[in-house]
Amino acid sequence: MSPIIGFQESLRPVLPSVVGCKDYQEERRLLERVDRILRGSGLEAKFLRLSRERFEAEAVERREAGERVQAGGRALERHLRHSARALRCTVLLKLVGGSYREMSVRLAHSPLYRRFCACEDFEVIKVPGKSTLNDYAHWLDAGKMEEVIDTLTRAMGDQEQARLIGLENELDLAAAWVDSTCLEANVHFPTDWVLLRDGVRTILCCVETIRRHGLRKRMQEPASFQSAINALAMAMSGAGRKPGSKKARKKVLRAMKKLCRVVEEHGQRYREALDKDWRKTDLTRPEAEVILRRLDNVLGQLPAARRQAHDRIIGERAVPNAEKILSLYEADIQVIVRGKASAEVEFGNGLFIAETAAGYIFDHQLSREAAPGDAQWLRERYALMQQKTGGRLCGVTTDRGFDSKRNRQHLEELEHFNGLCPRQPDELRRRLAKDEVFAAAQRRRAQTESRVGILKNAFLDGCPRAKGFAHRQLQVAWAILAHNLWVLARQPWAEDQIAAVPAAA
Repeated sequence: MSPIIGFQESLRPVLPSVVGCKDYQEERRLLERVDRILRGSGLEAKFLRLSRERFEAEAVERREAGERVQAGGRALERHLRHSARALRCTVLLKLVGGSYREMSVRLAHSPLYRRFCACEDFEVIKVPGKSTLNDYAHWLDAGKMEEVIDTLTRAMGDQEQARLIGLENELDLAAAWVDSTCLEANVHFPTDWVLLRDGVRTILCCVETIRRHGLRKRMQEPASFQSAINALAMAMSGAGRKPGSKKARKKVLRAMKKLCRVVEEHGQRYREALDKDWRKTDLTRPEAEVILRRLDNVLGQLPAARRQAHDRIIGERAVPNAEKILSLYEADIQVIVRGKASAEVEFGNGLFIAETAAGYIFDHQLSREAAPGDAQWLRERYALMQQKTGGRLCGVTTDRGFDSKRNRQHLEELEHFNGLCPRQPDELRRRLAKDEVFAAAQRRRAQTESRVGILKNAFLDGCPRAKGFAHRQLQVAWAILAHNLWVLARQPWAEDQIAAVPAAA
């Protein structure tokens, strides 16, 4: 038995030979190299060790709670087998893209994918379903995933270990290119009256669910309120295109506020009834708790959302960003003024990344609070960047947003290369003309802009479909891990040089 993935390699079916499709050959070579990196770098062993620690800690907690727990023997072996599949299936999903449902179908179709993910492939093919794949994507928290990424960085920065795996050269960790961006949250554009519509819809959906499961209170049919809020939303949307739109919008908002109060009262009555009489329904207590949490979340914010809409539309007063509700469902998103041509303002979280010359992302941070200015962010992360490179980092290149007097002085004190793009145009022209190394580093910085796009659009599908900051943070960690494996698998390998010799001859 393999100590890593729990199956006998000698009994694995041989992959069929496929000719005539270059793309398949390239994908197979990519996955074979990623497999070698996972095993040879110690990344998979680290992932399993962290999974085992989590499994044993949860077993202790359940025992203390009085539950019967099987934490050893077959239970542990089964958990480790699923842990290995969690790592491989989620990495594969990030590499090929798509939804959990699509990934499950691909695993059923493809012997190559099943072999990479260590799925059972004997008389009966058994692959994880979409719900299991979703569980796999949340196997470890974001902090543990950062430890896994750091394990890969240390291994690939070691010359001997990198060459044992098969790479021609180890990672060059001496220079870093840094940038920041906004990771947009999967929310509606935060228009004030849209918050009211969303709140009403959520309350009505919860009320309908409670009524469907056998608990009813006197009220009009929820569908009538749903129709009313939809009609008001369409009226509000169309009011801006008519003469006297300001007066019309105020009139519609007053009607929306009145309807919100009525629905809110019904929601509160149903919330109290469900909490008290849930045994009269066919719901379990955990299922009832899910509905109660949804109601509490919206009922707690709807009065503030009404006041915000009133202040902005009727009172025509600005609301400070720190007090503004951007979404009823995502509390930890910020207003980020980017000044881009495509989006002057974005709504999400600041993301900091630092990459090597090869494009390997060795440091990142997703900010829960409003992100500090780029210059301060670099200053706060620089010591950690040095630590993650094992003290090899000796220079950094950025755009002009990261430039500051304190940062320049800090790099000078460390005797590190200063590739910060100066804010003053005259100073920039002078350095580009007189410093060839600086000019080359700034030309290379264009690739960092592309790296941001690749990470967000290819590995995160634009914006991660994840609720809550912790889940978005975890999706970023998985995306960076898969991205780094993809970068390493496409680096020059020793076998490429050997294969090229006869062709050159």
